[in-house]
Amino acid sequence: MINVKAFALTCGIFWAVGVVLFAALAAKTGMASSFVGLLSEIYLGYGPTLRGMLFGIVWGFLDGLVCGAVFAWLYNTIAG
Repeated sequence: MINVKAFALTCGIFWAVGVVLFAALAAKTGMASSFVGLLSEIYLGYGPTLRGMLFGIVWGFLDGLVCGAVFAWLYNTIAG
């Protein structure tokens, strides 16, 4: 059994950090700019700027939290 709260928080934190790192990489070097552009279509306000990174932290955390909770719940349900 997976602890749903712990797994959801872990996924939220990791995805939020990843989203910010991608934005920072795109702002600094231009790499990953297509991925940041894709995420900016989904995450309102996200982009390779400081303000966009703040939006990315919030959206990334919420997205990771929900996806992690759904995954853990589904795993626990199937695994019995």
